[in-house]
Amino acid sequence: MSNFQISLCQTPVADDKALNLQTAKAAIEMAALAGSHLVALPEMFNCPYGKEYFDSYAEEFPQGKTIKLLSALAKKHSLYLIGGSIPEKENTQLYNTCFVFGPEGQLLARHRKVHLFDIDIPGQISFKESETLTPGDTVTFFDTPFCRVGIAICYDIRFPEFTRLMALKGANLVVLPAALI
Repeated sequence: MSNFQISLCQTPVADDKALNLQTAKAAIEMAALAGSHLVALPEMFNCPYGKEYFDSYAEEFPQGKTIKLLSALAKKHSLYLIGGSIPEKENTQLYNTCFVFGPEGQLLARHRKVHLFDIDIPGQISFKESETLTPGDTVTFFDTPFCRVGIAICYDIRFPEFTRLMALKGANLVVLPAALI
């Protein structure tokens, strides 16, 4: 198949994980009904984007509620599902992680945001993801019958060599979930 349909779902986020999951589920199901083969959610779609939320919304793989939901929806609708990103906890570390599931509900890829966003402009704005999150360290991609897909998250886009590495590994498409703030 040379043609395929992609849906990019930019969902609003509330300070209510159950509501965020319900919103994401509705968006995925709408995309599936529209004939999408690949669906992508936004960065941190299951929690408000703030360092103070990441730990309490974090999930562990594979037992997390969000992770199980994404796997089940990918399988139910037989599609490729790029789960935007969620806060992931592994041991004592927190990551900004994108889980990708295939049409059988199987995990195809897990990308942990490599380039964390740190900014400190005195008197204006200060936000440091690195105070809470641990960076990933891999170039991530997965294969579909349509093409090889590279995954990055938000600020990763500011580093062109990172995307170039995906292209050198054969990625024909790069999906880069970002937060709607």
